[in-house]
Amino acid sequence: MPTFDYRADDALGQRCKGRLDADSSRHARQLLRERGLWPRQVRESSGFSLAGLPSGSRRLSAAELALLTLQLSTLVQAGLPLEEALHAVARQSARRRVTTLLSAVRDRVMEGHALASALGLFPTAFPELFRATVAAGERSGHLGHVLEQLALYTQARQAARQKIQMALVYPSILMLASVAIVGFLLGYVVPDVVQIFLDSGQSLPWLTQALIAVSGGVRHYGLFALSVLVLLVGVWRWSVRQPLWRLRWDRLALRIPLLGELLRAMEAARFASTLAILGQSAVPLVDALEIAAAVIGNRSIRGRMSEVARSVREGGTLTRGLELSGDIPPMMLHMIASGERAGELDRLLARAAEQQESSLAARIALVVSLFEPAMLVLMGGVVLLIVLAILLPILSLNQLVN
Repeated sequence: MPTFDYRADDALGQRCKGRLDADSSRHARQLLRERGLWPRQVRESSGFSLAGLPSGSRRLSAAELALLTLQLSTLVQAGLPLEEALHAVARQSARRRVTTLLSAVRDRVMEGHALASALGLFPTAFPELFRATVAAGERSGHLGHVLEQLALYTQARQAARQKIQMALVYPSILMLASVAIVGFLLGYVVPDVVQIFLDSGQSLPWLTQALIAVSGGVRHYGLFALSVLVLLVGVWRWSVRQPLWRLRWDRLALRIPLLGELLRAMEAARFASTLAILGQSAVPLVDALEIAAAVIGNRSIRGRMSEVARSVREGGTLTRGLELSGDIPPMMLHMIASGERAGELDRLLARAAEQQESSLAARIALVVSLFEPAMLVLMGGVVLLIVLAILLPILSLNQLVN
């Protein structure tokens, strides 16, 4: 159904504007008159086709997806028909791209398609996990409840991501400030000070000579080194978009002592929480395993989780498959095994995911708390070396004068 933008006068003569769906411009004017409005201008909304939007504007952030899912679940649970709920959420949104996406989804639903099928037209906005859970909710007849679970899940993932990002803000700023200060000292301050000692003709201590060499390198080759660094970053970003190189980088990241353990813990929490929400939405275990494996970021772990899904499809147990993969912590394995034996796999998966995320947040906080004083000590040590390199020739001059 087309969408029309209108400008009209209300019963008090005040101007108003808005948007409504109608079969034609004449039908839109009729609907406005039924609302007690006098239409002045009615025209079909331009640029409302999703095909005309840039690919980047078809995405939804985690916060936007969680908000519209929660609003949709509230309206559906209140008994509102799905197409009316989609229309209400689309009108409620203040962002044009969200309104466009939901209106396009609503048009497909009104044509007779299922909601999951309509969402499947926009995979960049609605990920596979979201669509599979919605499809399970439609099959079970509990779409509102499933949407509410999805909203809570998305909000929890967004909150965890923001917590990690906020924890890394201060260390990142501190590291950048340290590099900038040291670069400024070596490039502009040290050469002018050291030039005095060079003009005196005396022999300089080895620390001062090393500082002069480093300072000269920064001044003469700093831009070249920065260009090489930018080039290397560009090559690295290109390589991570290639499947084979991405797999190699992911394997290498898992071998780094501290980072590898954090990555394994993070992916284990994501896998367990995804599997839990799919299981609670009545998605079959094998299908849920394949979807949960697909949302894992590390390609190496993703491949092993896909093997777990294959082994379960062939009749193996989930616990045994996860144990062979070697990516799930022992505590999570014990909880999953208990859930399989007791028939409460979904509940214990959710508990295991919560515990893993709490443990992961504590470990990240510990690493960040150690990183900050380490950066301060490192920065202080570098500045101390620079000061010593400058003071040693001064002390030598004093000794010669005496």
